[in-house]
Amino acid sequence: MKEPFVRDEEKPLMHLLDWEEQFPGLVAGFTIRTGGASGQPYDSFNLGLHVGDVPEQVVANRRQLAAALHMPFDAWTCADQVHGSQVCQVMAGGAGRESLQDVIAATDGLYTTEPNILLTSFYADCVPLYFLAPDTGTIGLAHAGWKGTVQRIAEEMVQAIVQRTKTRPEQLLVALGPSIGGCCYEVDERIMEQVRTSVKDWESAVSPAQKNGNYMLDLRSLNRLVLLEAGVEESHILMTNWCTSCRTDLFFSHRKEAREKGTTGRMASYIGWRQK
Repeated sequence: MKEPFVRDEEKPLMHLLDWEEQFPGLVAGFTIRTGGASGQPYDSFNLGLHVGDVPEQVVANRRQLAAALHMPFDAWTCADQVHGSQVCQVMAGGAGRESLQDVIAATDGLYTTEPNILLTSFYADCVPLYFLAPDTGTIGLAHAGWKGTVQRIAEEMVQAIVQRTKTRPEQLLVALGPSIGGCCYEVDERIMEQVRTSVKDWESAVSPAQKNGNYMLDLRSLNRLVLLEAGVEESHILMTNWCTSCRTDLFFSHRKEAREKGTTGRMASYIGWRQK
């Protein structure tokens, strides 16, 4: 399968190219770690305000991304991610763009039917999920770590969009962006107990680890199974091959870098319609 997330040679981001080419006015993609204003250990394109970086540098990076996307910075919208399954409809842009004081509280999924809102969420190994309903123009993002995945946040997003916009599940397009891969994500029995009850065919997303009786978990594949059970057409799901833990030259990886330095920055997923 062709890689859906294509690196921009001039900007610190990857385009969700198939969607952007198919739907003029849509911006959708994922940032990389280089090309920004932040110093070590957040070097250099850190977009998370919650990790201890200098706030002014993070805001400068966010403004840089908005400008690169030809979106007004006032459109930038984000939530306080808590590794849950809460989703929220966004009616106006601007939440959380310069401060944690006005983020959308305790929410890991955002969707909107409005133009000129840039939905964003933040990552250093978890799975970014992108949603698009072509008939209505509804767009969404969800943040899926292992907790959000087994709580089926992907299904929560599908159901919310279906209920609010009358879109059918089989009409939705979904993409799964760069995250830690099954090659690198080792989990123990505590997590596996919840994986086994999360989806019917969970075995296809898991393989034995080489030691300790642990398991290698492919979170992207697990989310894909949730989406299929939620009614999304298999042919409508795009899935990246980028692993954030393998490619720390391009991505922040909390699991890999926390062992080495104790802290790291965050990439951003983003999606929005430019105002016509």
